[in-house]
Amino acid sequence: MSHFTHKRLKGNFAVLLFWLFFVGAQGLVFGQYKPYQDLGPLFEDVQLSGLFPDSKTFPDCIPLAPPTQIAQAYQREKSLPGFDLKRFVMQYFKLPTEPTTHFKSDPKASVEEHIQALWPVLTRRPVPEQSSLLPLPHAYVVPGGRFREIYYWDSYFTMLGLQVSGQTELIQNMVDNFTHLIQTTGHIPNGNRSYYLSRSQPPFYALMLRVLAQEKGKSILKQYAPALQKEYDFWMAGSQELSAQNPAARRVVRMPNGVLLNRYWDDDPSPRPEAYKEDVAVAKASDRNPQQVYRHLRAAAESGWDFSSRWFGDGQGLETIETTDFIPLDLNALLYHLEMTLAEMAQLNGDKAEARAFMQKAKNRKQALLQYCWNAQEKFFYDYNWVKNRQSTAATLAAAFPLYFCMATKEQAAGVAQKLARDFLQTGGLRTTLVHTGQQWDAPNGWAPLQWISIQGLRAYRKNELADTITARWVHQNLAVFKETGKLTEKYNVEKAGQEGGGGEYPNQDGFGWTNGVLLRLLKDGTFKRK
Repeated sequence: MSHFTHKRLKGNFAVLLFWLFFVGAQGLVFGQYKPYQDLGPLFEDVQLSGLFPDSKTFPDCIPLAPPTQIAQAYQREKSLPGFDLKRFVMQYFKLPTEPTTHFKSDPKASVEEHIQALWPVLTRRPVPEQSSLLPLPHAYVVPGGRFREIYYWDSYFTMLGLQVSGQTELIQNMVDNFTHLIQTTGHIPNGNRSYYLSRSQPPFYALMLRVLAQEKGKSILKQYAPALQKEYDFWMAGSQELSAQNPAARRVVRMPNGVLLNRYWDDDPSPRPEAYKEDVAVAKASDRNPQQVYRHLRAAAESGWDFSSRWFGDGQGLETIETTDFIPLDLNALLYHLEMTLAEMAQLNGDKAEARAFMQKAKNRKQALLQYCWNAQEKFFYDYNWVKNRQSTAATLAAAFPLYFCMATKEQAAGVAQKLARDFLQTGGLRTTLVHTGQQWDAPNGWAPLQWISIQGLRAYRKNELADTITARWVHQNLAVFKETGKLTEKYNVEKAGQEGGGGEYPNQDGFGWTNGVLLRLLKDGTFKRK
């Protein structure tokens, strides 16, 4: 046995011993360390101190001893003369693991070559780590930057690019990872971190299965039917409790006509661990019940649109957030597709009664969405505020989702297309909303997933000229920033040519999973012509 092999075996044995001790001492399941619960006052003190510029850093740190031991040491030492919080944290924690890569973009490479070279850089392998990271059985692609873990809705758009790249097994691995999360946690969390377990994200799992089915055949749909049913059960949990007197439970809302629609939610009404200081500040500024504010903030994080005037009571300030009061267009369109997919799965399995039942659920949802969210005067779709019993006045790109899933009539699609062209289309693509609030899911920012949904939704109704225009402007924006910086970023300022996006709780990130995926797919589709 070589000296290197002997050292490696000793190292692995040491890790195993640590975990036996750690799990035994803490009574924890592997990967279930929850810093915001396990560290007690230490967690709150670190997060409110601003010790780390990014509030996500400390929840991602790796404890070097059992959390109870660290918490006890903190209680003993914090009142001692000369106590230094930073020194204490650095003694007991290892900073989040960063991938060891010296990747630099090749200035001579095309953007397609750049993305192909990035896939392995953004790919993570299952590695034992005594942190908040939930273990997954297979390799997966992360978005990049501060996002060190897999993210739910990001991954669908990343898969579009992996499909172009012929990375079928990596797509399979990611689908199987999400299936594993459904089976072990009951749903797909926001990301594979313990602090994300109380919420999900827009339910794109059914669309992921369709990507995989395109590569491996329709039998895939039969294989994953139980997991998709379990995800559906998560979104519909509480529906049996509803009545006219009790119209909402968790993510389900009973509308005045008796039909069930859904909202975004989070089961934990406390500050988000990864944005603790920021959430406490918003709650104080709001002069409202803090738990209510935290719930709305977390629900917006589940929506993926964190944050946007879409969720604000006054349309301008984060302190007026009221996310759970809205019936969101995108969520209900996605659940319509989920119900249609479950109907197809039942049909493939020969269960005609179940297929009819899900078809009826989908039909009811579609009719309710059109009833409550279509504005005939504006000729546009809007979210519906079920608490105030009226439509939102915030025009957003979520209006493209009913087109993407072919739920709209031809006349409705024409109205949406007209407003997108008139009010949303800018020099670099479609802006997310029509207002500037400083939040990242508002103007002037454009985002890859919403460009894709809008472009494909328009194509579904043969609005190809507008779809081509959006494609050209978005791709030009991506390429201009890439030429200038050598990077593809999370979001873009579509109101100014060649500008990256900004705003929100953290700086614009590069990498970037869904930007890479959508760009590669749009280039592959062939409607964009390079100058």
